[in-house]
Amino acid sequence: MFRSAAGRILPSLALGLAATLAPAAAAEPAAEAGAPRPAHAVAMHGKPDLPPGYGHFGYANPDAPKGGQVTYCVVGSFDNLNPFIIKSLRTTARGMIDVIFGNLVFEPLMTRNADEPFTVYGLLAESVEMDAARSYAEFHLDPDARWSDGRPVRPEDVIFTYQVFAEKGRPPYSARMDRIARLEKTGPHSVRFTFNERADREFPLIVALTPIVPEHAFDRETFDRTTLKPLTGSGPYTVAAVEPGERIVYERNPDYWGRDVPAKRGFDNYDRITIEYFLNANAKYEAFKKGICSIHAETDPVKRERGFDFPAVAAGDVVTETFESGVPPAVRGFLFNTRRAKFADRRVREALAMLYDFSWVNQNIYGGEFERTLSFWQGSELSALGRPAGPIERDLLAPYADRVDPAVMDGTYGAGETSPRDRAVLRAAMKTLTEAGFRLDGTTLRDPQGAPFGFEILTASATEERLAGVYRRTLERLGIAVTIRTLDDSQMQQRKQRYDFEVLIAQIGFSGSLSPGIEQRARWGSAAAAVEGSFNLAGVADPAVDAMIDAMLNAPDEEHYVAAVRALDRLLISGHYMVPMQHNTDEWLAYWSVLDHPEVTPLYGYQLPTWWHKQACNGGESPCPNPSQ
Repeated sequence: MFRSAAGRILPSLALGLAATLAPAAAAEPAAEAGAPRPAHAVAMHGKPDLPPGYGHFGYANPDAPKGGQVTYCVVGSFDNLNPFIIKSLRTTARGMIDVIFGNLVFEPLMTRNADEPFTVYGLLAESVEMDAARSYAEFHLDPDARWSDGRPVRPEDVIFTYQVFAEKGRPPYSARMDRIARLEKTGPHSVRFTFNERADREFPLIVALTPIVPEHAFDRETFDRTTLKPLTGSGPYTVAAVEPGERIVYERNPDYWGRDVPAKRGFDNYDRITIEYFLNANAKYEAFKKGICSIHAETDPVKRERGFDFPAVAAGDVVTETFESGVPPAVRGFLFNTRRAKFADRRVREALAMLYDFSWVNQNIYGGEFERTLSFWQGSELSALGRPAGPIERDLLAPYADRVDPAVMDGTYGAGETSPRDRAVLRAAMKTLTEAGFRLDGTTLRDPQGAPFGFEILTASATEERLAGVYRRTLERLGIAVTIRTLDDSQMQQRKQRYDFEVLIAQIGFSGSLSPGIEQRARWGSAAAAVEGSFNLAGVADPAVDAMIDAMLNAPDEEHYVAAVRALDRLLISGHYMVPMQHNTDEWLAYWSVLDHPEVTPLYGYQLPTWWHKQACNGGESPCPNPSQ
């Protein structure tokens, strides 16, 4: 069995090649030999949990009332509604496609079940057919699928999407045609992707999750220009109002085509969704206290304890609740831009990583409630932490033996807490810097060329600035000059897009994953390092990392898949591309009591698109029906 970070037993991954490569579900009748049949769902490993004809996802309440409104609040700004272009990539309005608030306007062919590691179920496409080798995927569109203007979703729209993304789109969408040998319409509602030798086993699922755009509503020539004009999509909401940089308002489409699709039952319950933008986290928090924002997520356990004692909490008008997630924590820390020469030597990054004082931060800032983050899949079977490399890992890493620290290879890395307040740790860091050609000149650390060594840390909030200040305090003990600059969200996003930084505090992804896949190429792959706007902020360009990602994407079974992810983990830990800080696995929310949610929390944690407004049911006088309780 496969165990999650929270200790939950997850569905077993495939144990044999035939089971791993099968795209169909358990309850479907067997097809004739050599004749694959359309399947309602595809699992990356093994078989889908839900059979054909399933009613709804287990964490959604199909009887949730429709109505009311919700206001989500975010820090930042926006100047664009097209989420598929590189211009304003990081300042596109939230909600158009959104892993947290839901894909309100644009939808993919299939959608993920948040209660499985990586399985997709029919949405725009009611089924998909593929062979055991996954050399092709033929999607059969739901004949009822419609754009918000009432026109049907056609195979031509799917083809147009991939063509315009390749010509005018942003990463990662712009590179997807590179793995497609042929894309063709095969029927009134069918489109077939034939993959080339660059595709891997995961790629058909990535195709299934790619949002589709309507050919008739976009001009190919101007596709890559920013726009604030409401766009046409197939999703449950349309754009009702736009105030650039301040708010965007969505209204539920009463004629939404997919309301009875099983994967959408119990979702998209509000009539109106507003997303408000704020300059900083404190302003957003104050707006929540005033009732402007409906929901507030808080990661700081001290603030959870001390900051939520205002009258609305005491009166029961604001509810605080902790949700359990079964996935590894997202990795957050000080990220080095290895495109800069000063961070190109791994030994330099290793020494700097020794100087983050986790124990002081945990006790004095977070009340001792956090754990040190040391692995990119910490707490799961995919983590290398505390595990010596097995035979498959050793074979994979054999050509790159010099890239992995011995302690990481034998599983002893991270055993025992260390602090840079310990002079032995400072001496070890200085020894590593000396080996890299650095020297201490009085109170100044000089690089191999004799220049004073220092760098700038970019921060985006008062909390980040405080953490950077703690880090600077220790760095200065070794003569390293550090400046801290706090930017607003739009400035930070522009710096990230151009890789115009030395060090910044970054989070790798919105959350951890029990099924890492092609997104790892975008985060760590060599090809992404040179592409403007990619998520490879660190500039990692290592053939060893590329090889482990390839091994992971083409793993023939569970054993090889887990080994490949652990090997990748060992390389990322040993590369010291960032200084991971700390994590708390609890998902903590405060929300106004007019909102409600299903009792069941899925593997990937709470899902906001399944929540609803109580006043939409019986005038708020009695609880709404909730079969999941």
